[in-house]
Amino acid sequence: MRQITFACQPSFEKHARPSRREQFLQTMESVVPWSELEALIASYYPKAGNGRQPIGLAIMLRIYFLQHWFNLSDPGAEDGRG
Repeated sequence: MRQITFACQPSFEKHARPSRREQFLQTMESVVPWSELEALIASYYPKAGNGRQPIGLAIMLRIYFLQHWFNLSDPGAEDGRG
């Protein structure tokens, strides 16, 4: 477990530099037209019913793009979530 510091407090978040991961995700959000892609795919995406609940379309779409951009397998994408 990481030691809690004063910089971890919510009031200091505005002073923190964004990480490379955060910068990449911000760029990805601004470049890709997510809402348009979700609208195209939504009618084909599985709906909740009997059995296991599907993961949200927005999350799965982003994971799918990351897998292709970084040549990740399904287990590789799962390991990279942290």
